[in-house]
Amino acid sequence: MNKSKSHKHWKTRLYEIIYEADTNAGKWFDILLIFVILFSIIIVMLESVNSIDANYHNFLNIAEWVITILFSFEYIARIICIKKPSKYIFSFYGIIDFLATIPKYISIFFIGTHALVALRALRLLRVFRILKLTRYLGASNKLMAALKSSKIKIAVFLFSVLVLTIILGTVMYIIEGSENGFTSIPYSMYWAIVTLTTVGYGDISPHTPLGQLIASLVMILGYGIIAVPTGIITSEMTKQDKIHTNTQTCPNCLYDKHLDNAIYCNKCGEKLNHE
Repeated sequence: MNKSKSHKHWKTRLYEIIYEADTNAGKWFDILLIFVILFSIIIVMLESVNSIDANYHNFLNIAEWVITILFSFEYIARIICIKKPSKYIFSFYGIIDFLATIPKYISIFFIGTHALVALRALRLLRVFRILKLTRYLGASNKLMAALKSSKIKIAVFLFSVLVLTIILGTVMYIIEGSENGFTSIPYSMYWAIVTLTTVGYGDISPHTPLGQLIASLVMILGYGIIAVPTGIITSEMTKQDKIHTNTQTCPNCLYDKHLDNAIYCNKCGEKLNHE
């Protein structure tokens, strides 16, 4: 009985350190993990520079193995300290953690020069570690909430831009024609997108006075269109008057958006504090 309680206490303590930042241990764990992630990203970048990789390959390889093992322990610890491991394994961050850890292990099975190209591409998956940082940035939660709240408005806006692009592409195809480079409606739509976004590659441009007039109007319109998504998201962010600082994550469903003084999970009703 005492052994069971001790085991439960061990898992609870591990859970509080990994998933929460209210305690000193939890805060230090998050800070340490952030530094390890940043260091791992720097290693990935350095390995892509041939001159650096040639001179320091052994050091970079050893450092990468150390980091991979640390991330492996973290991944396993996150699984064993929650009631439903599948909630974490198939969650967004769970998949990201897996993608950021597994490539180094897979590299063991790639033997021979014929696999170097595939191995190099596979190793780039480690850059997903940078997405691990988002769970430790408090402001990112507010931004994600604003994006979710405004997704319908943004979808309607993008659909409107698509319709406008089709119309502009068709009009320019009729006015300019293939002799001026507008060889098809899809290619004319490409011109419309480039012009609306004010990128202006210059690989295709109108030559007729009417086409140039339309292009000028499209460029001016583009400045206004670029500002619309920003305005929508900003409006949603201002509606969120209070940022809750509660960092507790439900051990049952991993829901992490609780009120500051919450005792039970807002989603499944599980008790948050395990004393």
